Amino acid sequence: MSKIPKLSLDQPLPDPRHRNLLWISAQTLLQNLFVVWLNYRARGQEQLDRVSGALLLINHQSHLDPLLVGLSLRRPISYVARHNLFPVPFVGWVLRRTYVMPLNQQRPGTVLIRECVRRLNHGFLVGIFPEGSRTRDGNVAPLKPGFTTILRRTEVPVFPVGVAGGFQVFPRGSKFIKPGVVRVVYGKPFTSQELKPLLARDREPELLDLVRRRIIECYQEAEHWRQLARKC
Repeated sequence: MSKIPKLSLDQPLPDPRHRNLLWISAQTLLQNLFVVWLNYRARGQEQLDRVSGALLLINHQSHLDPLLVGLSLRRPISYVARHNLFPVPFVGWVLRRTYVMPLNQQRPGTVLIRECVRRLNHGFLVGIFPEGSRTRDGNVAPLKPGFTTILRRTEVPVFPVGVAGGFQVFPRGSKFIKPGVVRVVYGKPFTSQELKPLLARDREPELLDLVRRRIIECYQEAEHWRQLARKC
């Protein structure tokens, strides 16, 4: 069984716009599969071609979310995943080769925060699920504040992203992906006028509320789009 990798802030980073062979192969396969099986569609992703590094704050519907959000993009996303997934055979092999960073939820520390900032400043897209765990009812849960430290340490664009349908096709406890309709909406980035006044620690509740409202707006737009598709 493979060991849990340790983040090294001295390790050179790859080209943030270059998808390796594994990423391209998996993306091609899953695009064909999900378009047919899940009627997958996304919109707003063209905004991400025009930026260097960017932070994506995404609602958490299912284990499919990292795939669904990255599927329509022409560049890789560096996600954060639970550290105990890395020793899992094959899963860990894939995570190591798709730019994923390990998170020890019991001892998060500062190294992960620094690595996220380093990758953002290098030009990576970094994806985070600020709810912390998958939804239990399909709705967006209150956000955990860990990501706010990243916002205070970098000035890259920050995008809210909404996924709808993941909860229905692959809910908690499910072993198989059901056929259905999935939609992803990449929202407009937060403006500096929105974020900067709320970065002071005593205004963190307001910051969390703003980010959650914007993620909910993207989710609701995606859900409305999904319901329209189901009626066709």
